[in-house]
Amino acid sequence: MVSVVIPTLDSERELAETLAALVPAVVDEVVREVIIVDGGSTDHTETLANASGARFLKAERGRGTQLAAGANAARHRWILFLHADTVLEEGWYRDAATHISEAEKYDDAKRAAAFRFALDDSGWSPRLIEAGVALRCWLFAMPYGDQGLLISRPLYDDIGGYREAPLFEDVDIIRRLGRRRLRLLKPCAVTSAARYRQDGYLGRVLRNWWCVILYACGAPVERIERIYNG
Repeated sequence: MVSVVIPTLDSERELAETLAALVPAVVDEVVREVIIVDGGSTDHTETLANASGARFLKAERGRGTQLAAGANAARHRWILFLHADTVLEEGWYRDAATHISEAEKYDDAKRAAAFRFALDDSGWSPRLIEAGVALRCWLFAMPYGDQGLLISRPLYDDIGGYREAPLFEDVDIIRRLGRRRLRLLKPCAVTSAARYRQDGYLGRVLRNWWCVILYACGAPVERIERIYNG
């Protein structure tokens, strides 16, 4: 039913938990294959991927490029794009299966889905960020890549798929989808707060906003990537 595509780059520390959350969906035959597309890891990402039974592919570094390569290799009608540091909430696959079933039943496969955003940290700062993301999704129907993207092959091909970009490949594809072809599912996609803890919550938020502004103004993506990565 679903092919899961995960782009990686030195992801051994977080990948195990991400893959573990997929196991119940594999048992229930919702997930039929997991494809890990690596951008040149120097750690044990490949060893972990192979041990899990996932297909391991190599592609040129860049999340957009890696996601596109994974989509090209996917064998099933529905594809779930997922970040390597994002763990789907328990029971997520039941909501995903319901979305797929309803889409197929009403011939509405041209509607994608994403999950609600959450951070794996305690305190008021992560909760404030989660609220901000929820507001952004409500106002602008703009979930980012760390919320996952469940999309049918026909719709993916129709909008042109992921473009080869090192950054903002998620914003680009969601813009092409548009509000009417996207829904949010109830389960959370719990993302690592490592960058926020490292840079400070305020510092990370300000940097992210500045990158979004530069992107909207048409600044070179390479320059934005340097700012985003510090």
